[in-house]
Amino acid sequence: MQIDTSGLIDTVPFIASPNCDERPAGVEINLLVIHNISLPPDEFGGTGVIELFTNQIDPQAHPYHQSLQGLKVSAHFFIRRDGVIIQFVPCIKRAWHAGVSYWQGKERCNDFSIGVELEGSDMSPFADSQYSSLIALTQCLCNQYPIQHIAGHSDIAPGRKTDPGPYFDWKKYASDLGEKKFFNAIQNFL
Repeated sequence: MQIDTSGLIDTVPFIASPNCDERPAGVEINLLVIHNISLPPDEFGGTGVIELFTNQIDPQAHPYHQSLQGLKVSAHFFIRRDGVIIQFVPCIKRAWHAGVSYWQGKERCNDFSIGVELEGSDMSPFADSQYSSLIALTQCLCNQYPIQHIAGHSDIAPGRKTDPGPYFDWKKYASDLGEKKFFNAIQNFL
Protein backbone atom coordinates (compact mmCIF):
# COMPACT_ATOMS: atom_id res chain seq x y z
CA MET A 1 0.00 0.00 0.00
CA GLN A 2 1.62 3.25 -1.21
CA ILE A 3 0.34 6.82 -1.52
CA ASP A 4 1.25 8.66 -4.72
CA THR A 5 1.91 12.39 -5.06
CA SER A 6 -1.74 13.06 -5.86
CA GLY A 7 -2.78 11.54 -2.51
CA LEU A 8 -4.23 8.29 -3.86
CA ILE A 9 -3.40 4.83 -2.54
CA ASP A 10 -2.26 2.50 -5.30
CA THR A 11 -4.09 -0.65 -4.14
CA VAL A 12 -7.41 0.94 -3.19
CA PRO A 13 -10.34 1.59 -5.56
CA PHE A 14 -11.05 5.30 -6.02
CA ILE A 15 -14.55 6.73 -6.47
CA ALA A 16 -14.32 10.52 -6.77
CA SER A 17 -16.49 12.54 -4.42
CA PRO A 18 -17.28 16.14 -5.33
CA ASN A 19 -17.54 16.94 -1.61
CA CYS A 20 -14.01 18.17 -1.10
CA ASP A 21 -11.81 21.16 -1.80
CA GLU A 22 -8.24 22.39 -1.39
CA ARG A 23 -6.68 22.44 2.05
CA PRO A 24 -5.48 25.85 3.30
CA ALA A 25 -1.90 26.63 2.24
CA GLY A 26 0.79 25.50 4.64
CA VAL A 27 -1.42 23.22 6.73
CA GLU A 28 0.09 19.89 7.81
CA ILE A 29 -2.03 16.75 7.85
CA ASN A 30 -1.53 15.68 11.47
CA LEU A 31 -4.86 14.17 12.61
CA LEU A 32 -6.62 10.94 11.68
CA VAL A 33 -10.35 10.90 12.49
CA ILE A 34 -12.26 7.63 12.80
CA HIS A 35 -16.00 7.60 12.10
CA ASN A 36 -18.76 5.06 11.59
CA ILE A 37 -21.55 5.14 9.06
CA SER A 38 -24.22 2.88 7.62
CA LEU A 39 -27.06 3.72 5.28
CA PRO A 40 -29.78 3.04 6.02
CA PRO A 41 -28.77 3.14 9.69
CA ASP A 42 -27.65 -0.25 11.06
CA GLU A 43 -27.87 -1.89 7.63
CA PHE A 44 -24.63 -3.01 6.03
CA GLY A 45 -23.49 -3.95 2.54
CA GLY A 46 -25.57 -1.62 0.41
CA THR A 47 -24.63 1.30 -1.80
CA GLY A 48 -26.07 4.07 0.39
CA VAL A 49 -22.73 5.40 1.65
CA ILE A 50 -21.25 5.51 -1.84
CA GLU A 51 -24.36 7.30 -3.08
CA LEU A 52 -24.21 9.79 -0.20
CA PHE A 53 -20.53 10.59 -0.76
CA THR A 54 -21.10 11.07 -4.51
CA ASN A 55 -24.32 13.13 -4.14
CA GLN A 56 -26.43 10.40 -5.73
CA ILE A 57 -28.53 9.31 -2.74
CA ASP A 58 -32.10 8.49 -3.71
CA PRO A 59 -34.42 10.05 -1.11
CA GLN A 60 -37.14 7.58 -2.10
CA ALA A 61 -34.98 4.47 -1.53
CA HIS A 62 -35.52 4.55 2.24
CA PRO A 63 -37.42 6.91 4.57
CA TYR A 64 -34.17 7.85 6.36
CA HIS A 65 -32.62 9.02 3.08
CA GLN A 66 -35.12 11.88 2.94
CA SER A 67 -33.25 13.53 5.82
CA LEU A 68 -30.05 13.47 3.74
CA GLN A 69 -31.31 15.49 0.77
CA GLY A 70 -28.87 18.24 -0.10
CA LEU A 71 -26.24 17.02 2.40
CA LYS A 72 -22.72 17.40 1.00
CA VAL A 73 -20.35 15.12 2.91
CA SER A 74 -17.49 12.75 2.21
CA ALA A 75 -14.56 11.07 3.87
CA HIS A 76 -11.21 10.19 2.43
CA PHE A 77 -11.78 6.47 3.04
CA PHE A 78 -14.61 4.02 3.71
CA ILE A 79 -13.88 0.56 5.12
CA ARG A 80 -16.62 -1.99 4.50
CA ARG A 81 -17.48 -4.85 6.88
CA ASP A 82 -15.38 -7.28 4.81
CA GLY A 83 -12.34 -5.00 5.07
CA VAL A 84 -12.49 -3.59 1.54
CA ILE A 85 -11.24 0.01 1.50
CA ILE A 86 -12.67 2.57 -0.92
CA GLN A 87 -11.07 5.99 -1.34
CA PHE A 88 -13.31 8.97 -2.14
CA VAL A 89 -10.99 11.97 -1.74
CA PRO A 90 -7.24 12.27 -2.37
CA CYS A 91 -5.41 12.71 0.93
CA ILE A 92 -3.94 16.03 -0.17
CA LYS A 93 -7.46 17.48 -0.45
CA ARG A 94 -9.88 18.45 2.31
CA ALA A 95 -12.78 16.01 2.61
CA TRP A 96 -15.95 17.25 4.25
CA HIS A 97 -16.19 14.68 7.07
CA ALA A 98 -15.81 16.46 10.42
CA GLY A 99 -18.16 19.43 10.24
CA VAL A 100 -17.95 21.87 13.14
CA SER A 101 -14.99 20.46 15.05
CA TYR A 102 -12.14 21.25 17.42
CA TRP A 103 -8.93 19.41 18.36
CA GLN A 104 -5.85 20.42 20.36
CA GLY A 105 -6.70 24.12 20.26
CA LYS A 106 -7.55 24.21 16.56
CA GLU A 107 -10.95 24.51 14.90
CA ARG A 108 -11.97 23.22 11.47
CA CYS A 109 -10.46 19.75 11.71
CA ASN A 110 -11.21 19.08 8.04
CA ASP A 111 -8.33 21.46 7.26
CA PHE A 112 -5.67 19.22 8.85
CA SER A 113 -7.19 15.74 9.09
CA ILE A 114 -7.87 12.59 7.13
CA GLY A 115 -11.29 11.01 7.69
CA VAL A 116 -11.85 7.25 7.74
CA GLU A 117 -15.40 5.89 7.89
CA LEU A 118 -15.96 2.35 9.12
CA GLU A 119 -19.13 0.68 7.91
CA GLY A 120 -20.93 0.26 11.20
CA SER A 121 -22.95 1.94 13.89
CA ASP A 122 -22.97 2.72 17.59
CA MET A 123 -25.07 -0.44 18.03
CA SER A 124 -22.76 -3.26 16.91
CA PRO A 125 -19.11 -4.37 17.06
CA PHE A 126 -16.82 -3.88 14.10
CA ALA A 127 -15.46 -6.84 12.13
CA ASP A 128 -11.89 -8.09 12.56
CA SER A 129 -11.36 -7.53 8.84
CA GLN A 130 -12.15 -3.85 9.37
CA TYR A 131 -9.55 -3.55 12.11
CA SER A 132 -6.97 -5.26 9.87
CA SER A 133 -7.67 -2.83 7.03
CA LEU A 134 -7.75 0.16 9.37
CA ILE A 135 -4.38 -0.81 10.82
CA ALA A 136 -2.78 -1.18 7.37
CA LEU A 137 -4.31 2.12 6.28
CA THR A 138 -3.20 3.89 9.47
CA GLN A 139 0.37 2.68 9.04
CA CYS A 140 0.40 3.80 5.41
CA LEU A 141 -0.98 7.25 6.27
CA CYS A 142 1.34 7.75 9.24
CA ASN A 143 4.33 6.83 7.11
CA GLN A 144 3.36 9.43 4.47
CA TYR A 145 2.03 12.32 6.59
CA PRO A 146 3.08 13.80 9.96
CA ILE A 147 0.06 12.38 11.80
CA GLN A 148 0.48 12.99 15.51
CA HIS A 149 -3.05 12.30 16.75
CA ILE A 150 -5.80 9.78 16.12
CA ALA A 151 -9.27 10.59 17.42
CA GLY A 152 -12.89 9.62 17.05
CA HIS A 153 -15.45 11.94 15.54
CA SER A 154 -17.01 12.16 18.99
CA ASP A 155 -13.73 13.57 20.35
CA ILE A 156 -13.53 16.43 17.87
CA ALA A 157 -17.28 17.19 17.95
CA PRO A 158 -18.32 16.28 21.52
CA GLY A 159 -22.03 16.45 22.21
CA ARG A 160 -22.76 16.56 18.47
CA LYS A 161 -21.33 13.22 17.31
CA THR A 162 -21.01 9.79 18.94
CA ASP A 163 -18.97 7.82 16.41
CA PRO A 164 -17.01 5.63 16.15
CA GLY A 165 -19.14 4.62 19.12
CA PRO A 166 -18.89 2.37 22.17
CA TYR A 167 -18.09 -0.76 20.16
CA PHE A 168 -14.92 0.61 18.62
CA ASP A 169 -12.12 -1.16 20.49
CA TRP A 170 -9.38 1.44 20.98
CA LYS A 171 -7.21 -1.00 22.97
CA LYS A 172 -7.32 -3.62 20.20
CA TYR A 173 -6.55 -0.95 17.62
CA ALA A 174 -3.56 0.35 19.60
CA SER A 175 -2.28 -3.14 20.39
CA ASP A 176 -2.53 -4.29 16.78
CA LEU A 177 -0.79 -1.14 15.52
CA GLY A 178 2.09 -2.10 17.76
CA GLU A 179 4.62 0.58 16.93
CA LYS A 180 5.25 3.14 19.66
CA LYS A 181 4.68 6.17 17.42
CA PHE A 182 1.15 4.92 16.67
CA PHE A 183 0.52 3.94 20.26
CA ASN A 184 1.38 7.47 21.43
CA ALA A 185 -1.03 8.97 18.90
CA ILE A 186 -4.01 7.24 20.54
CA GLN A 187 -2.88 7.16 24.16
CA ASN A 188 -5.87 9.28 25.25
CA PHE A 189 -8.18 6.32 24.59
CA LEU A 190 -6.32 3.65 26.53
